[in-house]
Amino acid sequence: MVSNKPTPPENIEKKEKPFGGNGSSLDSLQSSFQAVLEEEELFAKIIEFFPYPIQVHSPDGISVMVNNAMLEEFEVPARDMIIGKYNILEDPDIDRYGLSEAVKRAFNGETVHCADLKVPLKSIRDFYNAACHDIDAMYQDATLFPITDAYGKVLYVVVILITRRIYRGIESINKAKEYLRNNWLKDFNLEEVAQAVNLSPYYFSRLFKKEVGITPHNYYMDIKIEKVKEMLCDTDLSISEAFTSCGMDYHGHYARLFKMSVGVTPSEYRKRIKGK
Repeated sequence: MVSNKPTPPENIEKKEKPFGGNGSSLDSLQSSFQAVLEEEELFAKIIEFFPYPIQVHSPDGISVMVNNAMLEEFEVPARDMIIGKYNILEDPDIDRYGLSEAVKRAFNGETVHCADLKVPLKSIRDFYNAACHDIDAMYQDATLFPITDAYGKVLYVVVILITRRIYRGIESINKAKEYLRNNWLKDFNLEEVAQAVNLSPYYFSRLFKKEVGITPHNYYMDIKIEKVKEMLCDTDLSISEAFTSCGMDYHGHYARLFKMSVGVTPSEYRKRIKGK
């Protein structure tokens, strides 16, 4: 359930490294699992203590254990939707993104680390009826290590997933909208808006247009037009002053933009307000 596509530069949520880059911590964890191997019930309880997703596979690749963190991470409704049904050796996403050999090495007795993998969220949603629809993209590190018997035979392969970044489209867009509403008097600056929501300008522009239906600049201009309409209601201000108070010049481009947006000229709009 992972891919090795390149990581984009924009970050939303960052997670700390649980092992701190220290291989000895992982070795200790592997030894702990090995020690309780014969007590399956205890083994299942131990993995529940870990705050990051863990999945345990039998030698044929079938999932035999998952912890609650795994279910919560992907909002999978029930444990039995994974156990006995998901087979990591037959996962088309594993093959599609060139990870088959790495996974096979783990089933042959190696410890394997895969960094910065893009999670195939669509496949997870479709296969498990998962509810993680607000997540636009997720990147994880994966560690796979074998649990062997006294003779070195692989009995289980444990997969630990560490989430590094989560991209939540709706959350980012709502923050961007709020930023624009609070800064409508300032000149529009795409880089500043993108920085406010921790996205690259390119990715932010695409995401905003996808979610809202218009560009960030058009959304910004819609806010300014609404502010001008409010100011035109104040008859103590001239039309030119109403525009100036909103950081726009009445003559030329902004007057035409007002008519395109509202359907009438600023002076016609004021006459309508007075007539009410």
